[in-house]
Amino acid sequence: MGGLELIPAYSLAPSASEIVCAFYARQAPEGGLHPEEARALIPGAATVVAMVDAAFWASLRREEGHPPLISLAYVPPDRAGKPLHFATPIPLAPDELARLSPAVERPGVHLGVWHDHAGTLRVWGATRTLPELAFVIEVVEPGLLVLKYRRGAALGKFGNVAVLRADHLRVMDERSAYQPDCPTLLGALYAALLDLDADRERADAGSALLKLAISMRGHGRGGALLVVPSAGAAWMESIVQPMSYAIAPPFARLADLLQLPVDKRGRAGGRDGIGKLIDSVAGLTAVDGAAVINDRYEVLVFGAKIGRRDGFGAVEQVLVMEPVLGDVPSHVAPVQLGGTRHLSAAQFVHDQRDALALVASQDGRFTVFAWSTEDALVHAHRIETLLF
Repeated sequence: MGGLELIPAYSLAPSASEIVCAFYARQAPEGGLHPEEARALIPGAATVVAMVDAAFWASLRREEGHPPLISLAYVPPDRAGKPLHFATPIPLAPDELARLSPAVERPGVHLGVWHDHAGTLRVWGATRTLPELAFVIEVVEPGLLVLKYRRGAALGKFGNVAVLRADHLRVMDERSAYQPDCPTLLGALYAALLDLDADRERADAGSALLKLAISMRGHGRGGALLVVPSAGAAWMESIVQPMSYAIAPPFARLADLLQLPVDKRGRAGGRDGIGKLIDSVAGLTAVDGAAVINDRYEVLVFGAKIGRRDGFGAVEQVLVMEPVLGDVPSHVAPVQLGGTRHLSAAQFVHDQRDALALVASQDGRFTVFAWSTEDALVHAHRIETLLF
C-alpha cells in the first residue's frame, strides 16, 4: 500500500448519524418554523458519519504531547460571520485536524467544514460565529465527543444531541422535562437544557439556572448551590448556626436584572451584565460549604454548613436517574454519588422538600437533588451529559 495508513471506520459513527438525522427531523421538520436557509445547514447522514469518524480518530492523536481539543462545525464560509479563511481548504482527516488543534483549541473557536465544488468535505477555516441549527462536534478529551447544534441566541449555549465516549453512545431524552413529579424550577432547567418550547417566564428561569450550573462546573473546584423558596426562612433550620458568610441584605443585583425584559438587561447591567453576575454567584460555591439563593436568584449566604433538621431522620437512599435514553433509575446510598458534599445536599433536600440542591464535583460530574412527593424519596438527577 506504499506506506499509506489505513484508518478503520469508527463503529459508532453510523449510529450517531441516525440519531442526529432523527433529531433534526424533529427539531426542524419540513414546513416547520425554521426558514429554508436554516434548514440548508442540516447535515445528511454521510456528512455526519464523515465528521464523527474524523473527529474521533483525531481525538486519539497527540500533537506535541497534547490531545487535540477541537470543535468542528458544519457551516459554509458565507454563513459564518467574518471567519478566518484558508486560501486552500484542507482535508477532513485525523492527522490534519490534530496538527491544527493548537491554533483553535480556545473556547468558542470552530473549524468550519463544508463541501467543495466536487462535493468533498473540507475544512475551509475557523470562526466564532455560527448560525442557528448549525451542527457541531466538540472533542472534549481523547475518545469523548459531544454532538451539538447551535440554538437561538437567547440561551447562549449549544444544545446537546448525543455524547460518544469510546464504544458508548448516550442520547439525550427530551421527555426528562415532563416527568410527572418534577419540581417547577427543575422542569424549567430541563427545558432549557434540552431547548424545549416553554413560556417566557419558565424559559427565563431555566436559562438562568442552566448558566449557573455551567459556571459552577466550569470553575473546577466543586461546589454546592441550594435553591430555596423566597417565601419563608424554614431553610435556615437545616443550616448550622452561626453562618460565617451570611449576606445582609440579600444580594439582589442578579435578581433585579433578571426581572427586566431581555432587551433592557444589558444597558441596566452596565459593567455587571448577567454573565458576569452569574459567574460571581457561581464562584461563591467554590468556598467550602454551600451557597444559598432563593427562587428569585437573590444570594442569601455562602460557605454554609448543612445540618440535619430537627425531627427528620438521616437520608438513607436516593433514586439516581440520568436524562438519556435507556437509563434505568437505581436506588443508591448518597455517599456513593461522591462523598460528603453529595450526602449533605441530599440531606438538605430530604429535610427541605421545596428546595433544590445543585452539586458540582471536581471531576466534572453534576447532580441536581430534588424531592419526589410521588416516591417520598430524594431524586438525584445526573445532568453532566447535558453540560458538556
